[in-house]
Amino acid sequence: MNRFVKLPLSRMWFGVAMPILALGLAAAPPAYAQEKTIVLGAAVQLTGNLANSGRYYRDGYNLAIDAINAKGGVNVGGTQYKLALNILDSQSDVNLGVRQYVQLVTRDKVNFLLGPFASNDALDDSVVAEKYKIPMVQGGGASGQIYSRGFKYIFGTLPAAGDYFKSTIEMLMKLNPKPKTVALIAADDSFDVSVAAGTRPLLASAGLTVVADKQYSENSPDFSSILSFVKSTSPDAILWTGHEPQALSFIRQARSLDVNAGSMSSYTVGVPSSDFRKALGPDADYAFGMTPWLPLKTLTDPWFGDGEAFAEAYQKRFGYPPDYHAASAVADVEAFAKAIEAAGSLDSDKVRDALTKVDFQSLYGQVKFGSTGQISMPQSVIQIQNGKLVPIYQTAFIEKPLYPTPVWSKRH
Repeated sequence: MNRFVKLPLSRMWFGVAMPILALGLAAAPPAYAQEKTIVLGAAVQLTGNLANSGRYYRDGYNLAIDAINAKGGVNVGGTQYKLALNILDSQSDVNLGVRQYVQLVTRDKVNFLLGPFASNDALDDSVVAEKYKIPMVQGGGASGQIYSRGFKYIFGTLPAAGDYFKSTIEMLMKLNPKPKTVALIAADDSFDVSVAAGTRPLLASAGLTVVADKQYSENSPDFSSILSFVKSTSPDAILWTGHEPQALSFIRQARSLDVNAGSMSSYTVGVPSSDFRKALGPDADYAFGMTPWLPLKTLTDPWFGDGEAFAEAYQKRFGYPPDYHAASAVADVEAFAKAIEAAGSLDSDKVRDALTKVDFQSLYGQVKFGSTGQISMPQSVIQIQNGKLVPIYQTAFIEKPLYPTPVWSKRH
């Protein structure tokens, strides 16, 4: 069932209540219809297997909207407008999400679109934005497939999936002992296919030998056959890409089967998340990961002050720390605020054109979209050390890594 999800301080229309319909009474118009309001619509995974990541977008969108409204909203050609959020629960179902975006555009008449989590969802949902010529800014999908179709109405605040392991591979070349062999393991969804496709030439350029290159089904939690093969090849490093639930399964099964990387293991997702570290406990230690965002005071922002202040506000309001998903969600909303003001209009084409020109410093970093609509941003290598997240490398070492990773039997 399609429904609106109620969130604190957000201006959302929850439809007409059934008791009112039963009585045949006229429903009151939505609150945002009674003032000058710009409605942003999104279908996000609030339940189902991707809900743990979907919440970052729900909460990030809400926090950004409230912060912008608290400072007067958005100036459109001399008139102040407030932002509102119309959010639906896609239940981690890609097909349902597509139908909900059609509903948001055709029935609910939202002004602009924010995105879901995950490249598979953004890939399909952006078709709706393109068909109806409604700009979508999304920070949940990084796959190059999203941006390779020549679409004009999709913009993204995650860097290209094909470059996710770039800084990690650069770091590998500076470690002692330097790894020589690598196992590359990727899911079969659009994000992870893009990651693997971009990683292979990077490994070749670095002179690293790929001793295992395996793909698994995104919906399969059983890694036993892949892990057995990896164990037989004894790689120095394991580069793994997928979603957080699968990452948890992979690590648990690797420990159970006593599969060790000779030097290190790195994961595209999970490591920045506090829930990931909590779920694995000490088994999360030594895991490397990556993030395009860290909560730094140097990341100044017109609405939140800086990245550190944003992280504190997010933690205080929602009771858990943000990671880069939440920060990118905020950047999505801020990009619309900047573009709408620059356009001086709510006309979709004018706002779309303004989005191609936005260039501003935010708590997330510098927001500027490339020719395909995707942002360019470096990844920082991070590592879990004694349960804490430590920045390790970007273009040079930031902190000392725990390296090489000990075998499972010698941990703790």
